[in-house]
Amino acid sequence: MAVTGKADVWSHLWQTVLGDYVTHSLRLVVGVAIGVLLLGVSTAWLTACCEFPGRKLLSLLLLLPMAMPAYIIAYAYTGLLDFAGPIQTWIRATFELRYGEYWFFNIHSVTGATLMLSLVLYPYVYLMARAAFLAQSAHIIDVSRSLGATPSRAFFRVALPMARPAIVAGLSLAMMETLADYGTVQYFGVPTFTTGIFRTFYGFGDAAAAAQLAVVLLTFVILLVVLEKYSRRRISYFQSSDRKTPMTRLPLQGLTAWLTTLWCLLPVSLGFLLPFGLLAVWSTSSNEWVQGGFIDIAVNSLSLAAIAALVAVLLALVFAYAARISRSRWVHLSVQVTSLGYALPGTIIAIGVLVSFAWIDHHAVAAFDSMAGTQLGLLFSGTLIALVFAYTTRFLAVSLGAVQSGLQTIKPSLDSTARLLGRTPLQVLREIHVPMLKGSVLTAFLIVFVDVLKELPATLMLRPFNFNTLAVRAYELASDERLIDAAPASVLIVLVGLIPVFFLNRSITKR
Repeated sequence: MAVTGKADVWSHLWQTVLGDYVTHSLRLVVGVAIGVLLLGVSTAWLTACCEFPGRKLLSLLLLLPMAMPAYIIAYAYTGLLDFAGPIQTWIRATFELRYGEYWFFNIHSVTGATLMLSLVLYPYVYLMARAAFLAQSAHIIDVSRSLGATPSRAFFRVALPMARPAIVAGLSLAMMETLADYGTVQYFGVPTFTTGIFRTFYGFGDAAAAAQLAVVLLTFVILLVVLEKYSRRRISYFQSSDRKTPMTRLPLQGLTAWLTTLWCLLPVSLGFLLPFGLLAVWSTSSNEWVQGGFIDIAVNSLSLAAIAALVAVLLALVFAYAARISRSRWVHLSVQVTSLGYALPGTIIAIGVLVSFAWIDHHAVAAFDSMAGTQLGLLFSGTLIALVFAYTTRFLAVSLGAVQSGLQTIKPSLDSTARLLGRTPLQVLREIHVPMLKGSVLTAFLIVFVDVLKELPATLMLRPFNFNTLAVRAYELASDERLIDAAPASVLIVLVGLIPVFFLNRSITKR
């Protein structure tokens, strides 16, 4: 569609807003990359390799912003920092100033969106960097210290380069999430590719021009992946197999210890405690809880998330097991291709699903009409089938990764023994692997469940008429400046999002 579509709208976009889309998207990606690296790597090193007051508790609390969608934290800080918010109201009342007579940070800007995204995306880097630091051999750091390196020099010259693959993996996820974000940039009025695709599709009604913008955004995503792999093409990373000597944490004392505690507490407070506290207080003042439609919306969201998570987990089990027992490179290539969906923004997947399913419906309806002589309604477009298909495409990689990591812990000899005893591959999967993979399957289900619950752009574009979700409801109310009424839906999304965070922390602690 991008190649065969008309060039009129594309020419208009090129002459007017395309430059803003490129500039703002690049500024967001670079700004968020700096923010998540600063917050994620520093807190990961401190909690993994240093001893200071509150370290154990903070190592868990630093994961909490993962449960906070970026668009929800944007609603909270808008209510706090906006012109009618408590801070600016206090400034005007205390110093007897009027609007325009004082400077105050404008959160509805690229900088504001960068801060919001950094506060909720740094756990990607923190999680992977901390696991890498914990896995490093104590002997490597000890050797560097014996050669005269200070703790800071050992960190920058030894520990940080060894953890580079994990850090870059987390950074890549954060940058892809930044390019995929719609709710935050739309609410803050920052024109990016995601808002441009949405506006072109619904505002201009031109699917071809939206496809052209989607191709440009997809090029950015592919470029990120290619550059990351190219940057480490000649580098190999090896860890010592010695696990007898755990890394000794560096004890921090006095003012340094307390400053470290405050630094680790900063992203937790700004990324979760403060915004969630505001939302919780606002939700007590809202009548949205008792509205008749709120229960239906909550049921819609939870049911849809459960269905999509179940489909994704079942497909992940089939694909992961097929890759385990098959030696065909086409099978392995197919499984890798299915995991690419997570790199695609929800707007791109929504456009692809709309175009594909509309084509299928058009030909299916025409064929049915010619045979039966009666008109058949839409089979896929505008139905929950399209929505679940889009969710599965987007989040299958998450469940596939969790299931594959679990399968790697099961010895192949168990498969061979079961096959010798007459079990078919399907029976081996059902009777042996599934019971042994309960933890991995539950983790995959919960993560996909929460991701679907938070997904906004694909839901906005594909949901059936008169069908609403918690994410869409919160977005609609916040767009109408009804922040207090948007709080109940936001609080429920965050509370459900905390469940996989605790499971994830428990799994890391056991490991």
